[in-house]
Amino acid sequence: MKVFESLEEIKNIEDTVVALGNFDGVHLGHQEIINRTVRSAEAAGLASAVFTFSNHTSTVLNAANPVKNILYLSEKERIIRELGVDYLISIPFTQEILNLTPEDFIKTILVDKLHIREAYCGFNYSFGRKASGTPEILMHEGLKYGFGIHVQEPFMIDGVIVSSTYIRELIQEGKMEECTKFLGRPYSISGEVILGNQLGRKIGFPTCNVTIDETMITPPNGVYITCCTHDGVRYPAVTNVGNKPTIGEYGKNIETHIFNFNRDIYGDSVSVEFIRRTRPEKKFDGIESLKKQIESDCITARVYHRERGAL
Repeated sequence: MKVFESLEEIKNIEDTVVALGNFDGVHLGHQEIINRTVRSAEAAGLASAVFTFSNHTSTVLNAANPVKNILYLSEKERIIRELGVDYLISIPFTQEILNLTPEDFIKTILVDKLHIREAYCGFNYSFGRKASGTPEILMHEGLKYGFGIHVQEPFMIDGVIVSSTYIRELIQEGKMEECTKFLGRPYSISGEVILGNQLGRKIGFPTCNVTIDETMITPPNGVYITCCTHDGVRYPAVTNVGNKPTIGEYGKNIETHIFNFNRDIYGDSVSVEFIRRTRPEKKFDGIESLKKQIESDCITARVYHRERGAL
């Protein structure tokens, strides 16, 4: 897959079938649009492309309070690549893009740059100045320029429309298993392992500490059954998200205890997948009470992982 990070990079590519959307979660609904795009391109002997933005549109439309991200840009690119796409156009959403009329957006980007022959989009896809572009306008302009439009109706699971907004709500509520069902994979947060207060090591439960990325949406404080990936290997784990109220005043962070793992990985990058929330964070009477609860949390997580063959 070739990635274009600006419109200027796109020169003389072949005719394409294009998936249009923010694809900010690349959830199962997004994946359906992209899969249909790839299949259509293969059947027609054309190149498949995804047109999206490298930043959420809210970073421009609501810069003071932008929407939190569901996944990292690198993960978004990886998932789209694995879906078999030929071209990913992942450009910054800017005031210039914002101010294009829908007709100019279609002519200058889709027609002149991407040589579009077909487009796939969701039922609520919007584009152009004041988000005035609609699938209906795409259809109208498609008749003029000779490309077809396929609009996906709401993609539903268990009677619920799959959307990034709904997935964000699930994450904020700690409903990680439901999140996985709609996202198509466990929600994960990545970061560099930093040096903490090493209390976990002192009481027999060493942890990887990762600072919260403020651009990412995070689950509520509590304990979670997780998996932690380091250096390409996925390990069963248990994770606490919170402020460590028992031992002092701390900013919100992620502490992960990896089972059967005893390596110094400070400075390395890890990715933590959130599978199930087992309890909220609470303040204990002291270190001994905290230690007993951690032992119980580890037993719960071990049983879960063992039942699934991970331990």
